[in-house]
Amino acid sequence: MHCPQPHITSSSTTAASVAFDLKPAKRRGSYNCGRCGLPKKGHVCEVSPCNTTTLTSTPTSTPAAATNTETSSSAARPPHPHSARQPYSHLRRALDFDDVDIRCDTTQHDLDGYDNPFPGRDPDPDSEIVSGGLPVGCLWEILRRLPPVGLLAAGSVCKGWRETTKRLWRAVEELRLLVRPEAQLRFIGSVLQKCPGLINLSLKVESDVDATMLACIAFSCPNLESMEISTSDAAVNRITGDELGRFVADKRCLVSLKMEGCSNLGSFVLSSSSLSTLWLSDLYSLSKTVLNCPNLKEISLEFSRQENDSTDLITLVDAMGSCPRLQNIHIASVRLSHAVVLSLTAANLRGLRMLSLVLGSEITDASVAAIASSYSKLELLDLSGSSITDSGIGMICNVFPNTLSRLLLALCPNITSSGIQFAAAQLPLLELMDCGMTICDIDSQNSPGNDEPPNVLNSKLHLMYQKLIIKHSRLKKLSLWGCSGLDALCLSCPELNDLNLNSCKNLHPEKLLLQCPSLRNVHASGCNESLIGCIKSQLSESLASVENHIPRKRMADGSKRIQAPNCGSQQV
Repeated sequence: MHCPQPHITSSSTTAASVAFDLKPAKRRGSYNCGRCGLPKKGHVCEVSPCNTTTLTSTPTSTPAAATNTETSSSAARPPHPHSARQPYSHLRRALDFDDVDIRCDTTQHDLDGYDNPFPGRDPDPDSEIVSGGLPVGCLWEILRRLPPVGLLAAGSVCKGWRETTKRLWRAVEELRLLVRPEAQLRFIGSVLQKCPGLINLSLKVESDVDATMLACIAFSCPNLESMEISTSDAAVNRITGDELGRFVADKRCLVSLKMEGCSNLGSFVLSSSSLSTLWLSDLYSLSKTVLNCPNLKEISLEFSRQENDSTDLITLVDAMGSCPRLQNIHIASVRLSHAVVLSLTAANLRGLRMLSLVLGSEITDASVAAIASSYSKLELLDLSGSSITDSGIGMICNVFPNTLSRLLLALCPNITSSGIQFAAAQLPLLELMDCGMTICDIDSQNSPGNDEPPNVLNSKLHLMYQKLIIKHSRLKKLSLWGCSGLDALCLSCPELNDLNLNSCKNLHPEKLLLQCPSLRNVHASGCNESLIGCIKSQLSESLASVENHIPRKRMADGSKRIQAPNCGSQQV
């Protein structure tokens, strides 16, 4: 009876080594250092590369190459007793391209729970192969399409994915985050700190916003150029004007700032030599406004529609005079008046191209005359909610026939279909026109429960109905939403592709004519079913007429008609 030997003979060792060499190479890589043979975890190699013959500097993907890499690394290891090896407990998984020494002597962890090796080192992903033969470049393209939450979860899959996600975070320049109410500020700070090169940041906040979050953004994003904060209905923006002013002054690279829910600003003093775009909404009772932004080109200020708003808009508009490069101005407030327009024209903003003064019921034809005399190169004019008449439209057509391409006159009850037709005829460059809620049936608006068809209304209401005929060669978008006083419509616009007829409930199907071959989108919510059917039939006829202009030929047997080749450019 033979007892088991306590040791392994040299012959068995040789046979085991030969059998090991015949096995396929591991696809995971090696847990030991390729230079000295010691375990990688917690190890800093002190052997210079010139003293070894390892081939791991060139990542490979084939099994044969992986076998050569393993054997070369084993040949370069110095002999050491088996008992001196450290136990392989809690080893992390490794992939083929993870043949670099990992420094584990730090206790700082990323959000995914792993340490951050070589934060300043970012190898080329196209020259590396992950497990299974998938190039890192392919993995990069897949992971970069994930949302931030998905990218965080992908970093916990394996070491190769973790390293790829870290490179993605370091390469991020634009980030859009949805901040839930249960999200903590530490979580947001951890995400932002993973993106040292972040340039554009957009936050949709469902919780309260205060100066702490603003300070976290300022600390984590040193190179931030664009920031947008939008709030939900349940969120409250508690940022004050002083805190916003300090943030803008500290961010010397900030170019664009857009923020909602600014009801607690009170006042603000903004000084920045780089700021170019400023959007602030939900403003309320501003006591002081100072704009020291010489490069500001676009400003949008929307005020809450509360009657007790005490903002002095004249002083606010005077502050815009210190921004000589302003090109786009948008102000939405019920306190807009003719005096505010005069103050704006006195600011002498010669580069102004787009002017939007919305909800100013006290803006009249005299305001239009002041605007036309001061700014003769406007490309967009929005006077929605004003009290201008057809005479004001005549002044607009006389001054801006060669520049104006977008005209918005929604919620202007003193405008008739004649003024709209005159604008379409006298503005040849017009591409967008919004005349929503202008041609309204006042009596039918006063009785919202009246759903009777137009043919049973009395003759007095029939006198209020208007007809609209528009023929334009460049018009692309036309909005007539809420025009319940319109009963006939004729459009001859070859470039028109979007038409809004929502709530045009008195428009007769037999008085509708759409000669618009490019029309693709028609909005007809709240209209009669017969009108919707008429629109569909006219659109289908228009498409059929376009198809009939495509040259076709018969096959040799005359059985089928096919489209002639190379005739796509001849479509109407």
